[in-house]
Amino acid sequence: MALMALADVPEDDARGVTIRDGAKMRKFVVLRWKGETIVYRNRCPHAGTPLDWIPDRFFDRSGAFIFCATHGASFEPDTGLCIDGPCVGDVLDRCKFTVDDGIVTLAEPL
Repeated sequence: MALMALADVPEDDARGVTIRDGAKMRKFVVLRWKGETIVYRNRCPHAGTPLDWIPDRFFDRSGAFIFCATHGASFEPDTGLCIDGPCVGDVLDRCKFTVDDGIVTLAEPL
């Protein structure tokens, strides 16, 4: 399932995308970090809420960590590891994907 054009995600930033899966809506974060592309489910491991409360605002003020707007948890962008907040030690759910002709596509079922 195609998520978005990689060109729509600035370097060292992230963009969210919502995909309809039957009656369910699945949320993802496409991240470009230090030359690497990463896709996570847009879901805090602590309570299952989306990470962003303002669309496409996934980073803390320093721009160094992914930030859960609901609980204040901080995650390393490259590993998804929670390093601060109520879910320390948990990790974001990383998704397998491909980039073909500049389009980020999930490589696994929703």
